[in-house]
Amino acid sequence: MAEFTLPANSKVVAGKTFAAPAGAKRVKTFKVYRWDPDSKANPRLDRYDIDLDACGPMVLDALIKIKNEVDTTLTFRRSCREGVCGSCAMNIDGTNTLACLKYINEVKGDVAIYPLPHMPVVKDLVPDLTHIYAQYHSIQPWLQTETAPPDRERAQSIAERAQLDGLWECILCFCCSTACPSYWWNGDRYLGPAILLQAYRWLADSRDEKTGERLDALEDPFRLYRCHTIMNCTRTCPKGLNPAKAIAEIKKMMVARR
Repeated sequence: MAEFTLPANSKVVAGKTFAAPAGAKRVKTFKVYRWDPDSKANPRLDRYDIDLDACGPMVLDALIKIKNEVDTTLTFRRSCREGVCGSCAMNIDGTNTLACLKYINEVKGDVAIYPLPHMPVVKDLVPDLTHIYAQYHSIQPWLQTETAPPDRERAQSIAERAQLDGLWECILCFCCSTACPSYWWNGDRYLGPAILLQAYRWLADSRDEKTGERLDALEDPFRLYRCHTIMNCTRTCPKGLNPAKAIAEIKKMMVARR
């Protein structure tokens, strides 16, 4: 049987433990991935025992409490706290989601928190999104037209506008792409579910007049067709969207134009 081992300096080791305050009655342990690029030390899992009676209900509340009151060196992204900006996307209890939308009481036992998987890590829970943002830019995610602009806005019927539902709500948190094995294996060339959902958002827009050019740009063995309908993307989307369906719709458009 083949045996695969990680390089010694990439193995996650046990880290520091921070106990809850004396007298705390409802205590939850958070195991948080820590890695400092300026240190030669291995990544580690630090344990923080948090008094839930002095903490908000969300995992992000616990992280902010840790950052403010327990360990100021902890690094993570966050902004809106409303499930709108996508900044606090991370892997919580084995699932990619938004820390601001994940209730602490949904996790049985200790809460394990890691950065989004299969992405370079900047520090601690912060992934490097440089590559995936470049992929997003490559699909030209803006309205493109050839006809002269009308005197007012470009009108859509109610039915045409409804075609964008389930697409415009994407917040580019990249929970779906980083949960996709096909993206893990071919992320250098495969665009992944988040970017392809965004691509379909413009293909489905009745006001856009560059459908042919957009499809030409996606007609590639890797950019589109590395999707194998594993469905991890749809299962993990914290906004309840269906990237797999969007990818299927692009493939149908490819067939229809031949």
